[in-house]
Amino acid sequence: MEKQRLQDIDIKGKRVLIRVDYNVPMDDAGNITDDNRIAHSLETLRHCIKNDARVVLMSHMGRPDGSVDPKYSLAPVAKHLSQLIKRDVKMLPDCVGAEVEAHVAQMEAGEIALLENLRFHKEETANDPEFSKKLASLADIFVCDAFGSVHRAHASTVGVTKYLPAVCGFLLAREIGYLGKAIENPERPFITILGGAKVSDKVKLIKKLIEKADMILIGGAMAYTFYKLVGIGIGNSKYEPEGEPAAREALEIAKAKNFPLVFPVDRVVATSPGTAANSKIVNGDIPAGWSGFDIGPQTIEKYRNLLKAAKTVLWNGPVGFFEVEEFSKGTRGIADMLAGMEDTTTIIGGGDTAAAIRRFGLEDKMSHISTGGGASLSFLEGTPLPGVEALLDKEGVKGRS
Repeated sequence: MEKQRLQDIDIKGKRVLIRVDYNVPMDDAGNITDDNRIAHSLETLRHCIKNDARVVLMSHMGRPDGSVDPKYSLAPVAKHLSQLIKRDVKMLPDCVGAEVEAHVAQMEAGEIALLENLRFHKEETANDPEFSKKLASLADIFVCDAFGSVHRAHASTVGVTKYLPAVCGFLLAREIGYLGKAIENPERPFITILGGAKVSDKVKLIKKLIEKADMILIGGAMAYTFYKLVGIGIGNSKYEPEGEPAAREALEIAKAKNFPLVFPVDRVVATSPGTAANSKIVNGDIPAGWSGFDIGPQTIEKYRNLLKAAKTVLWNGPVGFFEVEEFSKGTRGIADMLAGMEDTTTIIGGGDTAAAIRRFGLEDKMSHISTGGGASLSFLEGTPLPGVEALLDKEGVKGRS
């Protein structure tokens, strides 16, 4: 079932509890180094403010393991959000308790408060009913807008839905819409690009995409596990022995279905990431003592030519060690190609792929960049997301939840 959205309900003057994903990277001085997740929450917040709601935000930060650790305080986030939304965001000392309840009770229309890190309480990850009830008591309505966290059944994603009407925020609705359409009803040809390190992490997705897509282009370190299976020498390249069964299964399914699972034809290799200046390109076996760090120029050209015909592209996982300039050409080449495909729906999975797109300054050139790495992978695989399943259905409208 399609889920109810924030804009489907009346929030005028009500207290709205919003689960956001403000688990953002910070430097040692407490400065936020990437505010992408905060910025993506603004549409939902502005809608609430426009409707005179009293907004209570909650999020986790890092893994403090159920105890208070100032290093994981959300105070810097409250300050940064205040600057972005151009109004004061009150940082509360905890996420539950008398002081929090007292502040929320006296909030006025359009005010915003941010609760302290949910994971300072072990009850959050345990999805504790009493903790969930305390969070829910702060509001009249619950809005989930934390796509990066909905694959976990925690108190703030699932528990609170037992006590409050629960709907999607703008960000979550957009994530489900783009990813759901890509899997269930893509405009074709539908080409997917899969990279990253581990085949074992992607085997369920590969199997799903063989059913749904028209072609899969493989890159990244995961390619070397496949090479090992088919007898291509991989030198000292990153290799996942435990991923061999998954790779073998993927190859067998693709062969049985005559599905185009496409691999790089050349590779950029070096003796180590720090010796990029001494890199070279190989077409066959990688020599002993050398490791592959990127797809080669022939592969870049081949993949770009294949992508020309695509009407939908889903990309999950960089195709090389893009953090090092000399090994970023493959990922950059594909990113530039997608950036110029204005008539194609281009969907970027979260995590490292999204980081690469932002590094290249191409965020505005993609149709959609997911804010959730693990969540987007689970969703695309067809694994139910507890934090989405728990939201209210939109009656009479069928679709993927």
